[in-house]
Amino acid sequence: MSAKTTKKVRLKIDGTEIAVPEGTTIMAAAEQLGVWIPRLCYHPDLSLAGSCRVCIVEVAGMDHFLAACSMPVWEGMEVRTNSPEIRQARRDIVELLLDNHPQDCQICERDGNCELQNLAYSLGVRERLFAGERKQPAIDDSSVSVVRNPEKCVLCGRCVRVCAEIQGVHNLSQHGRGFRTVVAPAHFAKMDESVCIQCGQCIIVCPTAAFLEKSSTDLVWQALSDRSKHVVVQTAPSIRAAIGEGFGMPPGTPATGKMITALRLLGFDAVFDTDFGADLTIVEEAHEFLLRLDGHGPLPMITSCSPGWINFLEKFYPALIPHASTCKSPMSMLSTLAKTYYAQQKGLDPKDIYMVAVMPCVAKKFEARRPEHRMPDGTPYTDAVLTTRELIWMIKSYGINLALLPDGQFDAPLGLASGAGDIFGTTGGVMEATLRAATRLATGKGVERIDFTEVRGVEGLRETYVALGEKSIHVAIANGLTNAKTLLDKIVKGEEKYHIVEVMACPGGCIGGGGQPYPPPGVKVLDPDLLRQRAKALYAIDASKTLRKSYENPAIEELYVSFLGMPGSPLAHELLHTSYRPRLPRGIR
Repeated sequence: MSAKTTKKVRLKIDGTEIAVPEGTTIMAAAEQLGVWIPRLCYHPDLSLAGSCRVCIVEVAGMDHFLAACSMPVWEGMEVRTNSPEIRQARRDIVELLLDNHPQDCQICERDGNCELQNLAYSLGVRERLFAGERKQPAIDDSSVSVVRNPEKCVLCGRCVRVCAEIQGVHNLSQHGRGFRTVVAPAHFAKMDESVCIQCGQCIIVCPTAAFLEKSSTDLVWQALSDRSKHVVVQTAPSIRAAIGEGFGMPPGTPATGKMITALRLLGFDAVFDTDFGADLTIVEEAHEFLLRLDGHGPLPMITSCSPGWINFLEKFYPALIPHASTCKSPMSMLSTLAKTYYAQQKGLDPKDIYMVAVMPCVAKKFEARRPEHRMPDGTPYTDAVLTTRELIWMIKSYGINLALLPDGQFDAPLGLASGAGDIFGTTGGVMEATLRAATRLATGKGVERIDFTEVRGVEGLRETYVALGEKSIHVAIANGLTNAKTLLDKIVKGEEKYHIVEVMACPGGCIGGGGQPYPPPGVKVLDPDLLRQRAKALYAIDASKTLRKSYENPAIEELYVSFLGMPGSPLAHELLHTSYRPRLPRGIR
C-alpha cells in the first residue's frame, strides 16, 4: 500500500503559479517563492492570531484584504502581495502603532534590533502623521528578573502565547478593550506577585522592548571599578556557543577562548568556567541518584539545575518537590566554592570577592537572590548575574571586537572542566553527563561508552531505556514546560515509572534561554535550526576534549581530597546541596 499523499493546491502568487499542500497559509506559500510578506504578531512556533494585520494581501474576488499568516490557500486562488494600496494600508497600520509608541528609539534597549523599527523603515514610514492621546501605563520592575513595560507593547500577543503554549504557565493575558488594552498578569498583579517563573521567553519573542531582563550591568561596572573588590566571573556552557552571534559570527561558532580574553579586557581578576561547577554537579547528582536507586529517596529523581523549572515546580507541582535533586545548580555550586574553597586558597576575605555569573537564563537572576543561596551572614554567593545579551553589550561598549581576539584560558582552580560539563547547555546534556558518571560509579570501572546519543536532540520530549550496569534505567527528557507537564502528569498519576527525569524550562535547554542573543534579521526566534547549531557547538567542544568524564577531572579530584572529603559528605551537603518548598505567587519574599 502506498503512503498517503497530501493533496496539492494550485494557486498564483504575484502572477507565478505554485502548488502547495492543502492547508498551507498564504504566507508560507509565498515564502516558497522567495516572497517575504511583512509580519508582526506571527511566530512559527505559536498559534495563529492574525491580529496585527501587517501581513495583509489582496486576493482576487475578495472585497477586503486578508491576513496572509492565518488564511489557508484554496484551489485557483490568485494572490497579490504588493501594490500601492497594500503598501499604503500596511504603512497606515504601522503609523498607527507608532502613534501610540514612545519616541525613544535612540535610548531603547532594542534599538537596531526591533521588529517595529525595522517594519517602519522597510515600509517607508518617515514621519509621524497621526497625533492623539497615548496610553502611558507604568513600568512594572517588581520582578528580580523580568521588567514589563506596557507602554512599548504593540498587542501582538506573542508573549501571551509563548507563556501559555510553550511554557504552560498562562501568566499573561490581555486586559481591557480597545485603546485601553494592556498585557499583564491576572488582576493586573505585579510580575513579582504573579505565577511568573521568570524564564524570560516573553523577552525573546517580544518584537519590541515591552519585556526586558532587569539589567545588572551598572552593578558589575561599579564592582570592576572598586579596587577593594576581587571581581571574578564564571560563564555557563551555552554562552560560548552563542556569544559570537552578537559579533557577526555564524550561529554555532564556539567562542570560548575569545570570550575569556574579552572578559579579561573588561577587568575581571579571575575568569572561571561554570563547567567546573557542572562537573561537580554531575558527581554529586550521580552519587545521589545511585543512593535513590538503592532505596534512599524517592524515584524518579528530577534534575534541578534549571531555575525556571524549579520555580515552576514550586508553584505548580509542589507534591513532586521531594523528587527534585537536592544538588545546587552549577552556577550556585561554583559561586559557593569561590567564596569558600577559592577564598581559602588565595587568602581572601569572602566579603572582598564579588562573584559575577554570565548566564543564558534570566531566571538565574532570581536564583542568585533566593535565601537558600546566601552565605551565613546573609550576603549572596552570586552577587550579580549577566545574561549573554548584557555581556555582549558590555564588550561592545568597551570597543572590543570579540571576533578578532586571541584565545585565552580559564583560571585555576575553578576553570578546568570536562566535555561533560560543556553539554550541560543543551537539552539532554545533563542526563548524558550524569549517565557517564553514574555508570562509572555503579560498576567501579572505566566507561567504554561516552556518547549517549539517544538522549540528545532539541525536540521537546523524549523517553528511552539506558543500561546502567546490570540495570535498565527508564529515562525521560523534556524542554519547554508544556512538554514537561506531559511527563509530570504521568508521574503524578502513576502511569509511568521513570528512574530519572531531566527538565529544562526553555526550548532546547539553556541554548534557547531567555537571556540568549536576539536572532539576527531573517532568523526566526527560537528557530530549531538555530538551536541545533548552538547545540552542535557544545557537542563539538565536548568531542574535542581528551577529558570527557566529570569524575576524571583532576581539579574535581583535588577538591574532594583537600576540601570536601568525598561525594555526599557532610561538608558537600552543607555547601553544594539545597532544598525547595511550595511557593505562593509572591516572588521571593
